[in-house]
Formats: sequence, C-alpha cells, structure tokens
Amino acid sequence: MHINLPEKRYYKIGEVAKAFDVNTSHIRFWEKEFDIIKPKKNAKGNRLFTKEDVENFKLIYNLVKERGFTLEGAKQKLKKNPETVVNNHEIISRLESVKAELQKIKDQL
Repeated sequence: MHINLPEKRYYKIGEVAKAFDVNTSHIRFWEKEFDIIKPKKNAKGNRLFTKEDVENFKLIYNLVKERGFTLEGAKQKLKKNPETVVNNHEIISRLESVKAELQKIKDQL
C-alpha cells in the first residue's frame, strides 16, 4: 500500500485515517492495541502522529489488512521479529514502487 501524506512533523488523526482509508476510530483502536504507536497530544488532547507513527501504522496495516494476521498475531510478529517485519515491508514497498514505474513505462509504449 502506498500512502500519500505531505512531509510534515505531525499529522492529525483525520489525515492518517484518510491516508489508510479507514475511519478515525480504527486509528484510535490500533493505537490502543499496539504499543509502538505513541502519538503526542496537544493541549486540547488531540492526537498528533509523527512520521514514525505513520510508518508503524504501515507495518500494522500490512500485517493485518494485507497479509491477514489477527491483531494478536500481528502483535506477536512485531514483538518477536521487529527487524524482519520492517525489512520485509521496506523490500515490498520498493518492489511496489518499481512495479508502478514499470507500469508507467508500459503505458507510455
């Protein structure tokens, strides 16, 4: 999944939810379930997610939505082999980028 978010220091919950095509309650639920998501909160209590939080959401999304892990299974995978999960996700993301670029070239032919 390719997420399009502008480069910013913090993202509001609505921006993150829209990027992942889920509702904000889904984002709040994942935040409670996965301790790798640690948003800051402003004076009003609004969540402000960092780029690292968004990257962690990508990992969770990949495990749960794309690879079919249960929430418990995803938690265990992230605890047991976090580097492997991150590395695999980075490789898949790069391959998806290459595929998209090749598709553009094919479409131009």
